[in-house]
Amino acid sequence: MGGHHEHEIKIPDYRIYKVDNVPELVKVKNILATEGLKDPWLRNEVWRYPPRHGSRYAQYFKCWFRGTRGLTIAFGLAASIIAVEKTYEHFYPPVHHHRKPYFPSSSV
Repeated sequence: MGGHHEHEIKIPDYRIYKVDNVPELVKVKNILATEGLKDPWLRNEVWRYPPRHGSRYAQYFKCWFRGTRGLTIAFGLAASIIAVEKTYEHFYPPVHHHRKPYFPSSSV
């Protein structure tokens, strides 16, 4: 029952986590330094913050347009369906069911 793993779990090296790479933790480190304090365990919180690659807008663009195949396929399908619908309406225009009034403009 449990414990029979084919692959051993790899524990990352502790030296890859640096406080200097996370602006929020650098801010905490500087606040502590102004008080004359130091947190030796601050490095243990680095893993909670995702790595920053570019600006916020660059991350947004990567998330919505490059990183997710499903969303790209969905936009492509939506655009192709709209194009087919517009082409169909061009060759087979919809019939308008508006009729001329029985009594042309009169005062009645």
